[in-house]
Order: sequence, then structure tokens, then C-alpha cells
Amino acid sequence: MKRSMNRLLLAALAAASIALAPFPGATAPLVVPDRGLTLHGVEQQSYIRDVADRVFHPQEGAAHEAFAAPDGWTWEQTKIGGVPVDHMSAAQQKTKRVLLQLHGGGYVLGMSDAHRRLAMRQAVLTDAAEVYCVDYRTAPTYMYPAALEDAVAVYRGLIARGIDPAHIILVGDSAGGNLALELLLDLKSHDEPMPGVLLLASPWATFVHEKGTSRTTNADKDAFLGTNTPLYDAVAHAVYAPELALTDPRVSPVYADLTGLPPMLIQTGGDELFLTENEDLARKAAANGVTVTLTVYPGMPHDFALLLPELDESVQSLHEMADFVRRHMN
Repeated sequence: MKRSMNRLLLAALAAASIALAPFPGATAPLVVPDRGLTLHGVEQQSYIRDVADRVFHPQEGAAHEAFAAPDGWTWEQTKIGGVPVDHMSAAQQKTKRVLLQLHGGGYVLGMSDAHRRLAMRQAVLTDAAEVYCVDYRTAPTYMYPAALEDAVAVYRGLIARGIDPAHIILVGDSAGGNLALELLLDLKSHDEPMPGVLLLASPWATFVHEKGTSRTTNADKDAFLGTNTPLYDAVAHAVYAPELALTDPRVSPVYADLTGLPPMLIQTGGDELFLTENEDLARKAAANGVTVTLTVYPGMPHDFALLLPELDESVQSLHEMADFVRRHMN
């Protein structure tokens, strides 16, 4: 019964997130505003809790707008290296930049329309010419290293197509942030070229669920990944890689040698379950000589830009990503 209920909640999360991110259809261009909804204090936290409640308890029969490519973009679902990907391409290309997205979801959820929308916003702001969203294999059907194998296959496939690695913007949220880091470590181990920049939102940086860190101090604050949320158990019990030690660098990049990784932006929330490990990741990257920026958005929960796209903090986080790309990619 518990497993069945968890599956229902995970499905609800994937479906409800679509409704949280209004997106124009194919007849309208995508414009990311300069500012978003500004809330403070109790009003802000009440709003976040209300949204989380709608995510986890969607109304029966609620309508969800399906993803459609905005005006000036084409969208196709294809495969690269045998891995399903969403490919969006701009008709008018300002740069040769390519945005490669590895989505979050605790390694148990697949691609969602909310992630497609997020990738498009990031692409428009960074002037990317193309977007590739990787629909990698997930647990419990496929365990480690299935997701990593898929990410590596797509990355190598893009290089084989003639895309310059230096033009690739690698983005990952939550488990996708973990996967992005593991992809880079795999490339490093094989002396393969790195992407131009790495953009991480609420990355899952360690499989260690340690007391006294934000894993416990923010457990009741994080409205989207804290206790009594569908993905909490998948994270707390590291269901994706049960055969590996929790400190194994192959799943816990805070324990890896990060030397040689590209410029890295880490965004996290002040009420984030992963706050401590995001701070640890930034310190480790800096100690290993990586150009790294860590930004903590006060009062924000896990993956806020994805799940609360209308808030000003989410809008500003996307503009920060665009500024980071401009500063580190010519």
C-alpha cells in the first residue's frame, strides 16, 4: 500500500508541476520578465505551502496545458545514442551555444513539461541556439549507473554531431545536478573535453543523509523535498544506488576531486533540504581550483525556479544564470 501511494504521489507531482509554469503556445514568442511576484515573510511562506499543497494534492480533473514550442522554435522528440531526448532549435540563432539539460526528480521521475519549459526559459535568456533535454533511465527499474550511461551517450553524441564542447551550457536541477557533476567526472576520467559552463539548481551533492545538517534542520521547512513529501524517501534512502557506499564519489560528488571542472554556478534556497551540501560543494570546488559562485536565495525551498516560476526569486535566478553564461562563455 505504501509503495502504491508513493507512486500515486510521484505521478501527481509530475503532472501538477505542469500547471505551475504557464507557457505560451506555438503562436507566441517566449519572453522572460525582468521581475516576478514579490512576497515576504509569512505571506511568502504561506504562498509556497499553498502551491506545494496543490502539487501534492491536485484537484481531480484539473486541466494542464501541454508543452508547445514557442514561436520561433521547433521541437522534436528523438534519440541520441539510443537515449530519448527533446530537441528544440531556434529559427534565428544568435550564438552557437547549446543548452544540455539533465532534469531532476530523485532519479525516480522522468522528463516533465515543467522541465521543458524551464529549459526554454534558460535557453532564451542565454541566447542558446539549441536545447537538448535528456530523458534518462530512472529507478527503480534502472539503477546506477543507467542514468550516467545515458548522459554520457548523449554528450558524446552531441560532440559527434560537430558541436563544440566549449559551446555547451550544462544545466541540472536536484538529481539532475548530481548527474551533471557525475557526467563531468566521467568525462574527466576519460580525458574528454568539458562543456563551457555548469549551472546547478538545488543539486543533490551527497547521498549521505547526515543529522545536524540541513537534511534535518530544514526537513520541516522545505515544502517540496522535506518530510512528508513524495521524493523525501527516495533521497533519504538513496534508492538509485543501493549497492554503492554513500560517500562514493560516483554518487556523492562532494567527496570527488573536482579539479578541472568548468566554471560552476550553484543556486540553492535558504529553506533547502540540500543547503548544507550545496555550501560544501561550493567550498570543495573552490578548494580544487574551480571558478564557482554560490547563491543562497533566502526563504526558498528546493528547486524553486522549477516549481515556483512566478516568484521574483525564481525569475532572478534565471537572470543570474544568463549573466554567469555571459561572463564565462565568449
